[in-house]
Amino acid sequence: MSEREFQCGHNCRSTCAMLNEALRKETTAIRFYEAVFEECNTPEVKAFIGELVEKRRTEVLVIIQKLNEIHARSQALDGVASSFTVL
Repeated sequence: MSEREFQCGHNCRSTCAMLNEALRKETTAIRFYEAVFEECNTPEVKAFIGELVEKRRTEVLVIIQKLNEIHARSQALDGVASSFTVL
């Protein structure tokens, strides 16, 4: 599947399919860069790849944080909605 083939289903409830896909792709990229880092023996390139890995890890943390926010908001809304349930 190419980058442009993934489409959002727009039916997210407590998570986001697009952010989960972004997380998957970023994690794959990190694994690739880590493998390149291990194979590289040129200090300048190895340092550059190390920086890329760190940037990608930061991006992964930001995506996870946003997914956690979405989940927490959904739980809060569920709690509010359940307080109006007729017994």
